[in-house]
Amino acid sequence: MMPDLLVRYGPRLLEGLVVTFELVILSLLLGAILAIPIAAGRLSNNRLVAALAFAYVYVFRGTPLIAQLFLIYYGAGQFVDQLETVGLWGFFRDAFNCAVLTFTLNTAAYQAEIFRGAIRSVPRGQWEAARALGLHWAPLLWRIVIPQAAIVALRPLGNELILLIKASAVASIVTVLDLMGETRRAFSRSYDLSIYLYAAVLYLIMVETIRRLWNRLDARLTRHLRRDERVRAARAADLAATAH
Repeated sequence: MMPDLLVRYGPRLLEGLVVTFELVILSLLLGAILAIPIAAGRLSNNRLVAALAFAYVYVFRGTPLIAQLFLIYYGAGQFVDQLETVGLWGFFRDAFNCAVLTFTLNTAAYQAEIFRGAIRSVPRGQWEAARALGLHWAPLLWRIVIPQAAIVALRPLGNELILLIKASAVASIVTVLDLMGETRRAFSRSYDLSIYLYAAVLYLIMVETIRRLWNRLDARLTRHLRRDERVRAARAADLAATAH
């Protein structure tokens, strides 16, 4: 590890780290917005809607992210005239925009399945009890289903965020100067492999920071569940002691 290499290229690596963070957070948020109607489609009783939602999830989860990125970035170049006609070529001409679009579509498929599983984890009896009380679907979802589903989905969403951070490195292939893009450019000028070690350390720091923050968020939001578990454990211990 050469200290002078870090001094020379360290600022650019940090700039690339910021681009990676922007790419991941923007894709994750947009993907979450898109995932909600897709999850609703997966849960729909309408066969056509459910089939379309399933096809979307199946395609984006079943094909490599890099292939999706190439199809959007290089594929858009095959339709320059059509995209210019509708005013979208300016968007697809930017590699960063194409990367955000690709990652958004990809993570939306995974998040939709997370949301679907979390919603299905809510006991059916609670749905039926809420309907028996006369609650319409909006307050039923907002007050009964979503708070419980959010707790279940929290951990998988944290894993999806970490996976998206590591997968974002493929954006450098289409000239996005994220952390890996700046690392590749630094290596092309210095031919020193230790620059990749610095990049790996930065990725590790970012992932570990997010993991710790997510664990604290999870602990804060689920503290009442742990308290209930302790109460139930104490009651079970009392009953066991009484039985003896």
